[in-house]
Amino acid sequence: MAQQVNGVIAPGKNEPVRVETIIVPDPGPGEAVVQIQACGVCHTDLHYKQGGINDDFPFLLGHEAAGVVESVGDGVTDVAPGDFVVLNWRAVCGTCRACERGRPWYCFATHNARQKMTLTDGTELSPALGIGAFAEKTLVAAGQCTKVDPSVAPAVAGLLGCGVMAGIGAAINTGQVGRGDSVAVIGCGGVGDAAIVGSRLAGAARIIAVDIDDRKLETARTMGATHTVNSRTTDPVEAIRELTGGFGADVVIEAVGRPETYQQAFYARDLAGTVVLVGVPTPEMKLELPLLDVFGRGGALKSSWYGDCLPSRDFPMLIDLHQQGRIDLAAFVTETIGLGDVEKAFARMHEGDVLRSVVVF
Repeated sequence: MAQQVNGVIAPGKNEPVRVETIIVPDPGPGEAVVQIQACGVCHTDLHYKQGGINDDFPFLLGHEAAGVVESVGDGVTDVAPGDFVVLNWRAVCGTCRACERGRPWYCFATHNARQKMTLTDGTELSPALGIGAFAEKTLVAAGQCTKVDPSVAPAVAGLLGCGVMAGIGAAINTGQVGRGDSVAVIGCGGVGDAAIVGSRLAGAARIIAVDIDDRKLETARTMGATHTVNSRTTDPVEAIRELTGGFGADVVIEAVGRPETYQQAFYARDLAGTVVLVGVPTPEMKLELPLLDVFGRGGALKSSWYGDCLPSRDFPMLIDLHQQGRIDLAAFVTETIGLGDVEKAFARMHEGDVLRSVVVF
């Protein structure tokens, strides 16, 4: 029987979000209903609100979440009611050409729930990244549920659902940071700081944090940055080169998603080095680089979707590392808030006051 729950929707472009009653249907074949326990306020949700993703309003926001499986539909065998799960927005299909080549983290046919959640008047909702977890319960494809150790706090576990995984994965999976490497991270919000954590975990010898906000740079040091550069007052390309013997960093991770900072990343890397774009650009942005420089500098220019992660492999591993004290995922939680505080959390995000505000239920 369909259920009525409270959820946060974005009704139209740049309109304030609001709490509405949401209709959550029973799970169909291959689907699951999850009772949400915590959901982080991610910059991607703000992109949805601003119309930066698409215009399929109204959106049911929220996607960086953890909770407990309440019920499952026919054919679901990987999770069962009572399982504690982190939700992921790339449920691999197992049969596409990427999956069949043994590269499921590149899956080209990821899927979501087939049924739609609605408002009480029948208006269909577009769940953010196929999840819609700013709600007491949500309907997802069962493959979007990844079981993890239930002893970890939901507010911490849920961070792996997007931003923290994106940053750690950008360093370890996409950038393939290795022992002794030099790394520069441009943009020290939640994703950038997670890239710093991932670089430290991978054994990088020098980790240079770049931002325009000294508060963020100080936080980046607590996450593992060995050097900081305020690009508001210092040329970041020259500073990174100076800190790397005049050569540039082995890996530069761009966690802003703007053409200007991407160009900085491109010229701040060593010859044959790697640039990783994990910051999310908006549709109107254009990038212009001299093609001769692209050719002459060699190396790799990579985009990192979700940190090229495989949730079934990476989520439990990172939870274990957190439980062992080898990474501090709790350091990313700046504040816990209620469902009605999401609009305020967006404002705090815009002001740079938080790494993560997390809605707890």
